[in-house]
Amino acid sequence: MKVVEYDKKYRQDFIDFNSSWIIENFGHLEPEDFETFEKIEDELDEGAMIYFAVDDGGTALATCMAKPMDGDTWEICKLGSNKNVPHKGAGSAVFESAMKWAEDHGAGRLFIISNSTLSPALHIYGKYGFKEIKLDDYEYERGDIAFEKVLK
Repeated sequence: MKVVEYDKKYRQDFIDFNSSWIIENFGHLEPEDFETFEKIEDELDEGAMIYFAVDDGGTALATCMAKPMDGDTWEICKLGSNKNVPHKGAGSAVFESAMKWAEDHGAGRLFIISNSTLSPALHIYGKYGFKEIKLDDYEYERGDIAFEKVLK
């Protein structure tokens, strides 16, 4: 397995991994999801990066995005994986790469919105030192928990 930066040939994998995971866990996509999927290249042009863990045959195993927000805050988001192929460690690998991209591009704070029922994701966030924070608005219907990691 290796981790690669965004390549248009993996665009549909990014959409499929995230869409299937969201629908499986929450029943439907939200407007913010469609906006992200429609504007992937725009997000990249604005400084974001999407990483993919791929196997030796080039099959995408997992994906994660880092995108700038306000000031020196970056969001780590759209962590998803291929349900059809074993991929032990792929989620952590792309998550680490997204964090590093953000830090290398000036992040002083990393931010995540999630859902408290997603044990595997919550485990990854804790493993990398993220701490829970309370928000007034979790942006997504499915969002009920948020995390941050202060880097500077």
